[in-house]
Amino acid sequence: MSSSSQSSSKFPLHEVPLPHSLDFYRLLTESYARLLGKPLVPADMSPAEGAAWLYDDAPFAVLAHNTDPDPVFIYGNRAAQARFGYDWDEITRLPSRLSAEAPNREERQRFLERVQALGYESGYKGVRITKSGKRFMIEEATLWQLFDDEGRLHGQAVIIPRTSDITD
Repeated sequence: MSSSSQSSSKFPLHEVPLPHSLDFYRLLTESYARLLGKPLVPADMSPAEGAAWLYDDAPFAVLAHNTDPDPVFIYGNRAAQARFGYDWDEITRLPSRLSAEAPNREERQRFLERVQALGYESGYKGVRITKSGKRFMIEEATLWQLFDDEGRLHGQAVIIPRTSDITD
């Protein structure tokens, strides 16, 4: 069997990948590059180095959710875990809608639907909440569809380069 006949994404749609999964890393980075025309990680990194950097050291949060009717996060790098206040096991069981307060969920859903129609959207700003209920603003976020190289949809991912605390 030749490797060119195999899909680059071999994980089940609803299974949580390991934090450094090369298959999931390829899905994230290749779909991002196809849609946005630029790399998600520094171009000089090997896939293993890139997967480790994206999970452990990236200076921005990255989250991904699956295609369930009520999507659940299947990936959250360390920056996302720190910002939202969840560890890996907690964040990868969290329905993504719970990352926003109830009054903001309708606006969040409209944003997700625009991304479904367009493939990606950049410049998003919105209020999110931590595990402890603390509110913060995500800024300049880019959300994109996670399509593999065969056109199958695996979910959506977001890069959050900037956040700011909201003080009441």
